[in-house]
Amino acid sequence: MTSAKVEEGQEEPRAAAVDGASGEGYQRALGARQIQMIAIGGAIGTGLFLGAGKAISKAGPSLVLAYAVAGLVIFFIMRALGELLMYRPVSGSFSEYAREFIGPFAGFVTGWTYWLFWVVTGITEVTAAAQYMTFWFDIPQWVSALIFTIILYGVNLISVKVFGELEFWFSMVKVTAIVGMILICAGILTLGFSNAGDSASVTHLWADGGFFPHGISGTLMTLQIVMFAFLAVELVGVTAGESKDPKSVLPKAINTVPWRIAVFYVGALVMILSVVPWTEFQPGVSPFVAAFQKMGLGLGAGIVNFVVLTAALSSCNSGMYSTGRMLRDLALNGQGPKAFTRLTRSGTPLVGTTVSAALMLVGVWINYQWPGDAFTYVVSFATISGMWAWIMILVSQIRYRRLADRGVLPQSGFRAPGAPYTSVFALAFIGMVIVMMGIDKDARISLYCAPLWALILGVSYVVLKARNPGNKAFAGR
Repeated sequence: MTSAKVEEGQEEPRAAAVDGASGEGYQRALGARQIQMIAIGGAIGTGLFLGAGKAISKAGPSLVLAYAVAGLVIFFIMRALGELLMYRPVSGSFSEYAREFIGPFAGFVTGWTYWLFWVVTGITEVTAAAQYMTFWFDIPQWVSALIFTIILYGVNLISVKVFGELEFWFSMVKVTAIVGMILICAGILTLGFSNAGDSASVTHLWADGGFFPHGISGTLMTLQIVMFAFLAVELVGVTAGESKDPKSVLPKAINTVPWRIAVFYVGALVMILSVVPWTEFQPGVSPFVAAFQKMGLGLGAGIVNFVVLTAALSSCNSGMYSTGRMLRDLALNGQGPKAFTRLTRSGTPLVGTTVSAALMLVGVWINYQWPGDAFTYVVSFATISGMWAWIMILVSQIRYRRLADRGVLPQSGFRAPGAPYTSVFALAFIGMVIVMMGIDKDARISLYCAPLWALILGVSYVVLKARNPGNKAFAGR
């Protein structure tokens, strides 16, 4: 159903209520404990643990401000998603909303692009995990990447409950480690222990070249790295179709976004940059691991390296989970091969997960060919494809709110505050990030790839529509 049809009165609006069993064939096995930790852990990944090293070298202490502002935008996006989820919580999530409120082509593009985003992100995360393994072992990156991909593929075929439990403990490790690191840094600042004790000071935030050592332009150029760090916070929307009580659990999870960002991004970076001057961090090296090494806490560096390895594997695990669901949603709507609709006895999408995992093995080849540059190559493309989902969430929410305010659709029980103005602001901010990516020569490759991907999707859509003239998935706009 598109919003156009709703306005014309040609179809009845879809009911917002969802019963206890998933009508999509999935098992509602994700409880409140798991959803909360998936939401918390989704904001803590490779973008923070590894990508922040490059961002610090470009922006210095002002990176803290970049994360704070971008974090506010992310909150606007998540509240927009929350409003849609409470109107109709489904596993297809933003692809479904784009299909309903913008048109079938938008749903088609969003579903396939979000699938591609997670395939590319999976490559990114397994690349990072392979890099972290070199901290302990002198083994080729591609070997570690291959082993991790195979293990996580096996985990995702067991059941959604196992996935949720694994993500719960992955997230618990990440949260515990960051809180512990913040407390250690606070102890160094106040008590002066470790090798960094004598020089640790909050003045490092402005004394070593100023708060903007490379000017505001330097800070703006880090926005694509910053936004990449926040990618996956929207994953909680994909879990809606398998949550035991989405109407209660999802709003609580979304409302944790502000303090998650304040503690895990802003708070952690303020502490690290106060203990160790920003000039001592290098691109490609986790600032968390480097900080402990500078402190002379060798064991601490090893522990943090284990944590960031966990973070990378967690994100890759989430990628395999979401790709299978997104491919199945497309197939159920006639916009993908019917084979993707198949579920295992435990309710996991077998074919979609298998195809996605196979494509993630491309990451093994990338690690074999370019072990030193693999992370940089894939980050920018993951960012632009992931931000497309955010754009669709915001546009869909704006159109839904317009229809709901007119009484055409039922009001959501979780309205986004300040919308539609906050949604428009978030769209403008994303547009600025895309412009910055075009200026940055390292990130520009993603903008070259995007038109090619759009062409592939456009041709595919036209072919599928021609082959299925009576399919309602292609009707409307």
